[in-house]
Amino acid sequence: MTTGRMDIDRRIIPLHASESMWMAPDGWPLRRLDWSESSNARGSILFLTGRADHYEKYLEAIGRFVANGWRVTSFDWRGKGGSGRLLPDPTVGHIDDFSCWVDDLAAFWRDWKAQCPGPHVIVAHSMGGHLTLRALAEQRIDPTAIALCAPMLGLRSGVFPTFLLHPIARLMKAIGDPNRPAWKAPHEEMGAGSMRQTNLTHDLARFADEIYWQTQHPELRLGPPSWQWVERAIASTRMLKSADILKSITAPTLILVSQYDRLVDAKRIERDAGLLPNAELALFGHEAAHELLREQDYVRNKCHDLIDGFLARKAPSL
Repeated sequence: MTTGRMDIDRRIIPLHASESMWMAPDGWPLRRLDWSESSNARGSILFLTGRADHYEKYLEAIGRFVANGWRVTSFDWRGKGGSGRLLPDPTVGHIDDFSCWVDDLAAFWRDWKAQCPGPHVIVAHSMGGHLTLRALAEQRIDPTAIALCAPMLGLRSGVFPTFLLHPIARLMKAIGDPNRPAWKAPHEEMGAGSMRQTNLTHDLARFADEIYWQTQHPELRLGPPSWQWVERAIASTRMLKSADILKSITAPTLILVSQYDRLVDAKRIERDAGLLPNAELALFGHEAAHELLREQDYVRNKCHDLIDGFLARKAPSL
């Protein structure tokens, strides 16, 4: 299929994109981005980012959807990006419980859906994908279709077997401050060739964009999660493990994941995709790391083509 392209400067907020603050029901401000190039959009996409993300990282991906006629909105999760932090140490990623983010998503969805033309779809990365499925399982949102890139349905650890992760996380919460970081970030973690870079993307230029934004705007940077986050993340992924819960999620779903993702459990994602009644699965190999929409062009373009085709079939313009 023929799809639109938009050449943008990945280090500048585009002219036609607007930034604002949305207030959650409890008064917490969430930073949002709204971008459309047409007064007659073919529909609206809510783009949800991952654990340590901010929407600047995905300007290029969002621009691709805008070029195809979509109105796109994204926001920074509570405690991340430009939406404020939850601990005195702003570099520690934290949440008391993932239900807080589900509540934020549900409330934002209600307001956003009332403001924006349909069809209303979600494109989500990693933790954003997990929260999308949780909100669907709890019947808090009703998208026409969803596309999930490397959804966080299970965490990976290079040290411990998966079945030990939750007991270890609970133990680490019990023997110390649960708000302390789960690991120490090495000074070189942001550099090319670092473990962080190889875990996220093979594309050094796109990885450097993240460093640029966080250098220019240090308030966007987020380091390791707290032990509270880790334990609650595992608990939340276990909540979605039930076959009955997954079978109740009937929204048309596209899932993309690298079989060699080092951060999320690709085998769990494959298993869960087989239980979702209306899911399509696209697997990548060594050519792809975790951030599929920030990968090298041949991977990124393939992902976009798959999502574009899926949305054309499952969420046609009204």
